[in-house]
Amino acid sequence: MARHGKAYREALSKIEPGRLYTPEEALALVKETARARFDETVEVAVRLGVDVRHADQMIRGTVVLPHGTGREVRVAVFAKGEKAREAQAAGADVVGDEDLVQKVQDGWLEFDVAIATPDMMGLVGRLGRILGPRGLMPNPKTGTVTFDVAEAVREAKAGKIEFRTDKAGIVHAPLGKVSFGTEQLLENFRALMDALVKARPAAAKGQYIRSVTVSATMGPGIRINPLRAMPAA
Repeated sequence: MARHGKAYREALSKIEPGRLYTPEEALALVKETARARFDETVEVAVRLGVDVRHADQMIRGTVVLPHGTGREVRVAVFAKGEKAREAQAAGADVVGDEDLVQKVQDGWLEFDVAIATPDMMGLVGRLGRILGPRGLMPNPKTGTVTFDVAEAVREAKAGKIEFRTDKAGIVHAPLGKVSFGTEQLLENFRALMDALVKARPAAAKGQYIRSVTVSATMGPGIRINPLRAMPAA
């Protein structure tokens, strides 16, 4: 059995066993129990009442966190002509067409988000084996295949994140950094929960939000009362 260090055990001692906290209490406690020497990421894991074996119950979507994620997002855009100029003006880190496709094929992957115009997907499709496993492949469902490249770049830079259920029906997502104020983390949390509730599939039965746990990168998990995590009607 793994043994935790002294700092972790001290953090764990501040959490009441079996207690379900309010979102405000849990996020304040995440900040209090963070002990790493770097600015840890605050993360949330939401277990949903869906059966991901059925395609109509798999959940995937995006949300722009009001206060971003606290990390600089590097954006690559596959576009040409006027759309390439629009992407550059919006703040894209690198823009290209055939040359950028070749650069990625040669092993360059120094970006966090890839955006492409629909007319470029014939070329970008060649990168499926490279970008797909890394979660970087542009996809119209997440707004990263679009002619409105300027807006897509701005959203990515502002803190747009993608969420999706894993094989256990759990959504994992970042909420920001420990250095954020509790209110900022709370507003990001509420934005994500609102997006998850809106994404509820019609086929999902029973309790939808089963469990919610927040934690810092190196800290213990803190459970939130699922009923208190739901957005206000």
